[in-house]
Amino acid sequence: MLNEITGLELMLQIVIVGAPNVGKSTLFNRLVRKKIALVDDQPGVTRDFREAKARLNQIDFQLVDTAGYDLSEKNSLNERSNSISRSVIENASLCLFVIDARVGISSLDLTFADLLRKLSKNIIVIANKCEGSLSDAGFYEAFSIGFGTPLAISAEHGTGLESLAEAIENYEVQLKSLEKKHHDFEILTEDLSDKTTSLGDRLVLRQKNKEFIQIAVVGRPNAGKSTLINKIIGIERLLTGPEVGITRDSISVDCIWGENEFRIFDTAGMRKPARVTKRLEKISVADTLKAIKFAEVVILLLDSNMPFEVQDLRIANLSEREGRALVIVLNKWDLQDKKHRKLKDLQIKLTNSLPQISGVKMVPVSGLVGSGLDKLRTAIIQTYDIWNTRISTAILNQWLLSRVHTHPPPIITGRRIKLRYITQIKTRPPTFLVFSSRADSVPESYKRFLINGLRSQFNLPGVPIRMVFKAGRNPYAN
Repeated sequence: MLNEITGLELMLQIVIVGAPNVGKSTLFNRLVRKKIALVDDQPGVTRDFREAKARLNQIDFQLVDTAGYDLSEKNSLNERSNSISRSVIENASLCLFVIDARVGISSLDLTFADLLRKLSKNIIVIANKCEGSLSDAGFYEAFSIGFGTPLAISAEHGTGLESLAEAIENYEVQLKSLEKKHHDFEILTEDLSDKTTSLGDRLVLRQKNKEFIQIAVVGRPNAGKSTLINKIIGIERLLTGPEVGITRDSISVDCIWGENEFRIFDTAGMRKPARVTKRLEKISVADTLKAIKFAEVVILLLDSNMPFEVQDLRIANLSEREGRALVIVLNKWDLQDKKHRKLKDLQIKLTNSLPQISGVKMVPVSGLVGSGLDKLRTAIIQTYDIWNTRISTAILNQWLLSRVHTHPPPIITGRRIKLRYITQIKTRPPTFLVFSSRADSVPESYKRFLINGLRSQFNLPGVPIRMVFKAGRNPYAN
């Protein structure tokens, strides 16, 4: 179902719904064939909805994992999560209503079923955890919900997915009819930024094989990461509130921001390692570390009321070790007095605390009111471009010759180290190979001297620089 002229991809949006701890995230991971969503025995792990492309029996569809529906007090965290899930359900092509067949139909399942009748017309009941005889009673009980014949599956073991594929194939007819209605070029080529501002459409339009700048927003708990991302994308996509630790897993959001396209990962807050004792929080932190590893630009979000604690520096060092580009954002800047003086003091402290990535851009913003976002986007693009910088070999060797002439390498055991040749072997981050005599003997202090010289001469602030020394002759000597 692809429109080859416009490069837009049309696909069904299928939403997995149900009560907490019935196996929704396990089914989501099974269908997308990746361990994306966090899974734990503790109920209510998922709070925001998560999207990914899935494939089953040659059928491509957009799959959404939602938070477990729970009866909660008004304005509570769970109620806010329920509200987001309802918005997704209303716009879904198809809902997979998951129940726990080993437990049977609960009163919460019945309440949720009544809600689904009002929000969605297309519903398939999934009786999950049907891997043993203990689930038989719960499976037959699922007929009483009134949504037709339930499907018996085991998301954990991958059984019963053939019947689910057949059921989804029946709904593929809807996609074909919708595609015929959307044949008009004016509809198919309209600005994709409008598509990123809805929580979900029955027909999802996505650009085929589109490249994004991948950003991970990291920081301590309650720094305002989700609030900032919501302000960037222009909708209340991520769950926010005064409670600490709302975000538990890394949620990706695709958006057009200005003239650029981004994939932004919201991550769980990272506390000091000594304070992380519960298993779920350890899993959440591991998910954040994974987001940092696969990001291209890391935004370290600080609460400007409490900037640069030890944990912030640990996160910045982690970003540098992983070779990611880094931008530091001072959130809640609208609450500060003497802004100019405080910003200057923080920049000095940053330079002293992170000399290995000197020149990191520091941007004051307010995620709540949306101030400073244009400067933040500019800083991200500039840092991303620096991270992808490539310098010609001829220019590098001219620089090396001048550097060595001014400050020769040290003498080790009576012989001076000779630096013969330098070339850039990769970008992302910029990495340089230096051919040298006695490569293993080059002191760390002289390596830092060369790296700082590269950073200054070729304007490479805010990104890690790698330098590898190898014994050998100049390959272009003759």
